[in-house]
Amino acid sequence: MVDVSEHYFSVSPSSTENRGLIKCNLRGFPFEFLTSSGVFSHRRIDNGTRLLVEEMELPDAGRVLDIGCGYGALGIAAARLKLKLEVWMTDINPRAVRLAEENATRNGVHNVIVKQGNLYSPVGDTMFATVVTNPPISAGITKVVEPMITHAYRYLDPGGALQLVVQSNKGGRILAEIIEETFGEAQVLARGSGYRVLKGKKKLR
Repeated sequence: MVDVSEHYFSVSPSSTENRGLIKCNLRGFPFEFLTSSGVFSHRRIDNGTRLLVEEMELPDAGRVLDIGCGYGALGIAAARLKLKLEVWMTDINPRAVRLAEENATRNGVHNVIVKQGNLYSPVGDTMFATVVTNPPISAGITKVVEPMITHAYRYLDPGGALQLVVQSNKGGRILAEIIEETFGEAQVLARGSGYRVLKGKKKLR
């Protein structure tokens, strides 16, 4: 059996880097994304990412974090939609980080910061209004995805929100439970194509 998590949630993907190009429309804007083997969903925008892009709630200004950004579709779309945002994108995979940097330039967005590293380690003490992610379920819920959710609380401004997408029948229930335990409530923002967008909001002080 192929270890899917090694292919894209890895600091050193072993597959040969074969690049491609995705052209798509997201939330009314045209985008082009350079992709590569060894990065998640490198042949097309996957249905989960597309649903999250279309339904994510973004502030007009402040900082947004796309954690586990891959080649940058979520973060770059957010930066294009809200030009006053400062969008941070992080990924453990250096191949993904290079692509995200190139794709930001390719799509003409300059309000982005791309960093390589595991989970929240690249952002230091930076706080965010919103954290978005299409989490790497195949890398392990306990090892990777649960810390993405539980540690988000520490990095969110009061009133800030975590928004993530998950397949309804592949982790949807357990991720909703983790969000509810962490934030006190798990809201379903949207459903479609077998996915759901979940939201956890940090309480105001």
